[in-house]
Amino acid sequence: TDDGQAKHFENFFKVARIAGWLPENDKTYPRVDHVKFGVVRGEDGKKFKTREAKTVPLTDLLDEAKTRSKSALIKRGKEARDPKEWTPEQLDQTAEAVGYGAAKYADLKNNRSTAYTFSYEKMLEDKGDTAVYLLYAHARICSIIRESGKDINELKKTGKLALDHADERALGLHLLQFAETVKEACTDLLPNVLCKYLYKLSEHYNKFYLNCRVNGSAEETSRLLLC
Repeated sequence: TDDGQAKHFENFFKVARIAGWLPENDKTYPRVDHVKFGVVRGEDGKKFKTREAKTVPLTDLLDEAKTRSKSALIKRGKEARDPKEWTPEQLDQTAEAVGYGAAKYADLKNNRSTAYTFSYEKMLEDKGDTAVYLLYAHARICSIIRESGKDINELKKTGKLALDHADERALGLHLLQFAETVKEACTDLLPNVLCKYLYKLSEHYNKFYLNCRVNGSAEETSRLLLC
């Protein structure tokens, strides 16, 4: 629930501890938390609602995200130098994946306890802290691995990392923080911590992609392992 219900849950947990239903402190399991969240506002600054002043159902929000995603994909396809021919099924599946992902990420990237403004246009941008930006970085990684023709699992058995370039080191060091980041996100119940990490990871990877050729380079094995 939103943070307006925080006091209600605080009192409920106190009573449960007095009754012996819960341990006396939050460090002992079973642990309960009120995972409160801030208000989601529309671009008009008011609480996100339909034109009829009703709360927007999640299904409607996702349907709208998918529809807008499909329109954006069609537009970008027409503007591409080498447009890809998609079947209606492929376009529909891609629009759903991108649209749903964009809506989820737009919500999760914000600290859950603070209010934020929801925008369909901003969440589907391909630059900045958006799901589309992250998905684009992932697509680049998959493309490099696919075009290499190498079995990454086999490379892991024998290959070695050589982080000589500054962008290789920056990417490698950031990857080392993954386990710590997941632990922090789970312990503090803050998914935005993981989102922030993934956005920064995408930034590091895109710099690596631009400045460190992978396939056909002398460092191919090491750089494939970074992918």
